[in-house]
Amino acid sequence: MHAFSHGTSSTPTVVAVPPALSLPVIEAAFPRQLHPYWPRLQEKTRAWLLEKRLMPADKVEEYADGLCYTDLMAGYYVGAPDEVMQAIADYSAWFFVWDDRHDRDVIHGRAEAWQQLRSRLHAALDSPREHLHHQDPLVAGFADSMVRLYSFLSKKWNERFALHFHAVIEAYDREFRNRTSGTVPTVAEYLELRRLTFAHWIWTDLLEPSAGYELPASVRKHPAYHRAALLSQEFAAWYNDLCSLPKEIAGDEVHNLGISLIHHEGLTLEESVTEVRRRVEECIVEFLVAEKDVLRLADSLADGTVRGKATSIAVRACLGNMRNWFSSVYWFHHESGRYMVDSWDDRSTPPYVNNEAAGEK
Repeated sequence: MHAFSHGTSSTPTVVAVPPALSLPVIEAAFPRQLHPYWPRLQEKTRAWLLEKRLMPADKVEEYADGLCYTDLMAGYYVGAPDEVMQAIADYSAWFFVWDDRHDRDVIHGRAEAWQQLRSRLHAALDSPREHLHHQDPLVAGFADSMVRLYSFLSKKWNERFALHFHAVIEAYDREFRNRTSGTVPTVAEYLELRRLTFAHWIWTDLLEPSAGYELPASVRKHPAYHRAALLSQEFAAWYNDLCSLPKEIAGDEVHNLGISLIHHEGLTLEESVTEVRRRVEECIVEFLVAEKDVLRLADSLADGTVRGKATSIAVRACLGNMRNWFSSVYWFHHESGRYMVDSWDDRSTPPYVNNEAAGEK
């Protein structure tokens, strides 16, 4: 089907959404939002990628805007202060570049290079200022992102974020080992791993600086809030799996819900697509229920105190952006060149990665 994607340009374009990937409920019930800073955001993130040498100039020129990394974040963290929005967008762009480096290290058997990068990222996460001028642009760019993200809220928030991202790095290491050994995780193993490699709790943490307010643990761990946050991220991870299945089969990937279902549950490709889609749709239905529970929580927090009112407002802001994640992720997958494998010369090698710069030929 065709649908209008609203927001990433002054002239809305018609985007073709394949029937197998179409979710009418998203198009109807989750109107797309976009941070008003987006045009400037796109320009500055493009410049940041160049300044930090994270992508070669020719790749930035040809592919950066079409990859829509800034569109994804600007559709999620609506209402964030411009400085916060910029830091998140740059960090997100870095994350995609890191993901591509990890993929190339796997494909070219660079185990030593990966282990070295893994160690450096752990170190930069704990002391980013000491790594701002690291010789590896990926480490230096990460350090720059961390210095900025660590500047918005308290030391406790920083420690929480670091704890969550250390776990993400280790999950990427598990992925490296699975891929180099050809190990397809079981469905249960995959779902647990995916929550880390998709960085569920990182994107959830970043809702707070976007709202300009650090939520107390009692709110973050409240069953209603936690469930809504988890569902928004699960939707994104599983919809990504649905859309990236052709790309990942072409690239001999082993990490995709569809691939685990085929390998361990005996499903055909068609059956696995149907099952992943069912789970995606279930996330949407369950989120709409959880959303009401969080709104009731927000009402209960407004207890007449200044702090209670501020916490209630922040919870509503975070919840609103959890909702925005659904539409932003949905349209991203149909606009970004990251998933247009049919247009690539080699379906296993994205045209926006730079093999030569990484020591490959």
